[in-house]
Amino acid sequence: MRTGTTSKRPRIGWIGIGKMGSPMVRTVLAAGYTVTVNEPLLENRASAIAAGAELADSIEDLAAGSDVVIATVAHEAVLHDIVFGAGGLAQHMRAPQIFIDLSTASPRLSAEIAAVLEAGSIDYLRAPVSGSTIMALSAQLTAIVSGPKHAWLKVEPILRCFSSKQFWVGERDEARYVKLAINVLLGGTSALLGEALAVGRRSGVPLATLLDVICDSAVGSALLHDKRDLILTDDYDPSFSVEQMIRDLELIGGVAHEAGLAVALTDEVRRRFEAARRSGLADQDYFVLVRQYLEDAHARFVPRGDPA
Repeated sequence: MRTGTTSKRPRIGWIGIGKMGSPMVRTVLAAGYTVTVNEPLLENRASAIAAGAELADSIEDLAAGSDVVIATVAHEAVLHDIVFGAGGLAQHMRAPQIFIDLSTASPRLSAEIAAVLEAGSIDYLRAPVSGSTIMALSAQLTAIVSGPKHAWLKVEPILRCFSSKQFWVGERDEARYVKLAINVLLGGTSALLGEALAVGRRSGVPLATLLDVICDSAVGSALLHDKRDLILTDDYDPSFSVEQMIRDLELIGGVAHEAGLAVALTDEVRRRFEAARRSGLADQDYFVLVRQYLEDAHARFVPRGDPA
């Protein structure tokens, strides 16, 4: 790590203290690490500082005082600017610093970042995480990591602060593909559960009972258990929004197109999310598709015995 470090633990610089970044920063601080943050939104900065973080006014200042730089940002364009923009990491990081990106990004941008950072002997780890903000607070995220294995071994203790499972999947951009594969299933689960509940409700079984049975059946999962109360209360405060899911599905479509893969089901799921966005639901949790399916099914319901 860099000279000048005052303890055996690396000093961490963190860029992006939003819905996911904030709870992760708090768990890292609670583990005893020194964390300096760079974040444009005042309320997000205040939350991190109240938890014990230090503040860097610029990426240059953050990089100067850090051994490991971590980014959690929601947009590819922001990640691009953080690395390549004026005063970005590509200008100010030096070996043997390590850059860890926890965001979901395209393999193409990931490869561009790797080419520039590796030319300066800076280790770059792609480490997208899977899970909700609640899981981040309780250190139950899953971290999917690719990049130089020696760098992964150095920072694994940091990732363990906010993740219960860590998978190193390769030396290059493999983690990007694995995270996109997971998000294929996330988006599809929202749409498929909506259809399943619409079918099941035709029997008159209460929604809560139907969800109980599904969650504890052969198709039950931690995701369905996590979303059960959200559906029953009809409170779709987002842990991951419709707009964010659309962006990820567009990345998936781009990867599939480049590889010549047919992803007709994923394309249809993306169209359902796009319809939700047109209905004004872009900022709702992506499981709001369940509400849309149920409302549509109710509007189209024809009582048994009546002409179709």
